[in-house]
Amino acid sequence: MNTHHLALQLLALQGILGAFDTLYHHELTEALPGRRTARLELSIHAVRALIYGALFVGLSSWAFHGIWAIVLLVVFAVETGLTLWDFVVEDKTRLLPATERITHTVLAINGGAIITLLALTAPAWMAQPTALSWQPQGVLGAFLALCGVGVAISGVRDAFAARALGRETTLSAHFSDTEKAVLVTGATGFIGQKLVRALLGDGHRVTVLTRDPRKAAWLFDGHVECISSMDDVPLSRRFDIVFNLAGARILGWRWTPLRRTVLRRSRIDFTRRLVTWIGKARHKPALMLSASAIGYYGIQPRGDDTPLDEDQGPQQMFMSDLCREWEAAAGGAWVFGVRVANMRFGLVLGGQGALPMMLLPIKLGLGGPIGGGRQWMSWIHVDDVIRAMAHVCLTGEGGPYNVTAPGSVTQAQFARVAAQVHGRPAIFPTPGYPMRLALGEQADLLLEGQRVAPVRLLKEGFSFAHPELQGALASLAGRSRSGA
Repeated sequence: MNTHHLALQLLALQGILGAFDTLYHHELTEALPGRRTARLELSIHAVRALIYGALFVGLSSWAFHGIWAIVLLVVFAVETGLTLWDFVVEDKTRLLPATERITHTVLAINGGAIITLLALTAPAWMAQPTALSWQPQGVLGAFLALCGVGVAISGVRDAFAARALGRETTLSAHFSDTEKAVLVTGATGFIGQKLVRALLGDGHRVTVLTRDPRKAAWLFDGHVECISSMDDVPLSRRFDIVFNLAGARILGWRWTPLRRTVLRRSRIDFTRRLVTWIGKARHKPALMLSASAIGYYGIQPRGDDTPLDEDQGPQQMFMSDLCREWEAAAGGAWVFGVRVANMRFGLVLGGQGALPMMLLPIKLGLGGPIGGGRQWMSWIHVDDVIRAMAHVCLTGEGGPYNVTAPGSVTQAQFARVAAQVHGRPAIFPTPGYPMRLALGEQADLLLEGQRVAPVRLLKEGFSFAHPELQGALASLAGRSRSGA
């Protein structure tokens, strides 16, 4: 086997490892496109990905002869410099999980081997007349070209994310007229990060309960107290308000029996343990805001456009049962004199969460209705989520709240509005059956829906900053309502 072919095989391995790193770490576990502190890292990733895209496609079917061999080595040298810069930026801005550090180490070793092999090939290539010589590599070449397209798309996605983060501003929300001692669980999640920063901005003392205190301290620049267990907190400790947002990610892995157990433990069992601590504490919080979801209501039949209010009951299905038991676990705090507000979140739109992946096909010009598009989507801008929680803190009321915007839309309407905001078409329908095959019952979250109305919030005088989808998506895209 010659050194050129071996280099291409290692390049294919680089593509596989890079795809895993991007999808599992950058998108799923670390959610870099929504982190304000990751803007520079995402910018570096974007440039590197576009370079790698060109290298994958170029090496898939061409030999670089003459001056082109030198150009190839120079491009790899630039990519190496960007990689080293990326390592420095990562260490300054976040605490990498062990799996990501291992993956990056393997990628670096493999990348070094590729450069070495190509350097060994370079003298023979430089001796040839300057040209890009067509040398197709069969199945291997086709796979490399596919990797090149994929990594280029990833680079464009990171560039969009970095640009959006550059426009992001800190949300201002008022939770109380006096300083409060606040406990937040789930603080490193999408909503939790926004909430903690808003609480700090409003002058409150924040304690974060997290499985990874070092990561949380890094994330919030040491401005919060981080604990890993309520067992570490003295029963004499006072918390005025508790925000319970903890829970494993709903969307993603198929709802196997094991996954359902994880979802129940991370929500129901965790909340029960939290309430048990509250019961033993000497000073009870006045209010606990506990997360829930509009999945509580189950599936609304197609053609039924009746808005669902907080009095609507649950159904017999997994998501509905999960939310009902979750709320019941939080409701145990009522016995100890704590007001409990169950915040039934709709689809939360923001820089993290489900929206970036929902917008990706639209930004690529491939958006359109999914599964017919007639299903209702009850959504809310993430800033209004934080402001709604601040509103509940000010009123001190308990009970269920539908945390959704007044302007529910169908999925087809969502696709059209999102495409309009981003200046793209929305003409490519996606059938529902592949999602059902891949996701099982979880597909109901995308293919079925509910038209949920924020009745209590509106009755209490809450004013939505983003009541309609057009304005909400435009604000997230950094544009005015007109799209300018």
